[in-house]
Amino acid sequence: MKVLLINGSPNAKGCTYTALCEVAKELESENIETEIFQVGKEPIRGCTACRTCVRTKSGKCTFNDDPVNTAIEKAAEADGFVFGSPVHYAGASGQITSFLDRVFYAAGKNFAYKPGAAIVSCRRGGATAAFDQLNKYFTISNMPIVSSQYWNMVHGNTPEEVKQDLEGMQTMRTLGKNMAWLLKCIQAGKMAGVSLPVCEPRVVTNFIR
Repeated sequence: MKVLLINGSPNAKGCTYTALCEVAKELESENIETEIFQVGKEPIRGCTACRTCVRTKSGKCTFNDDPVNTAIEKAAEADGFVFGSPVHYAGASGQITSFLDRVFYAAGKNFAYKPGAAIVSCRRGGATAAFDQLNKYFTISNMPIVSSQYWNMVHGNTPEEVKQDLEGMQTMRTLGKNMAWLLKCIQAGKMAGVSLPVCEPRVVTNFIR
């Protein structure tokens, strides 16, 4: 089993990375493979609503000049996900927002029925709003959400300060334990013959007729 952890921070080894590493360490102690995938350092264009991915049913974004399609390929092989972001103006970073918009629109099937979790890091405030934003990607994509003992956030302006947030770091470790437990439960269910839910044909209803 493998969990893909996405670092949506422009600082590759900063506060968000520190929190993700704490989650990854716990997963690895449960014999679950992890990979931290950096997406926040380089510019990532937003979705242009060209709908090429929908028309061609390619499962890939038409743009190939950033990490989106690489992540889509990795997502197909992953069993669970953790998306991490710093808090920018009480929201997730622009890079991870553009990244997730395109990844889920082009290849939502690569995430369906796989556990997901979001973590956020902030200096002081805005964490719950950013956390809520990231969780919405899971709830629209048939993904079980992995929780912890508190909202998945750490506080600090440097990695050293984040490590001093003892409750935040414990929350990350608990998240890792809970992710490992759920992945093992899903695996046990598959071995016992429990199949994935059968989806009804999609119904789309506009509010204005």
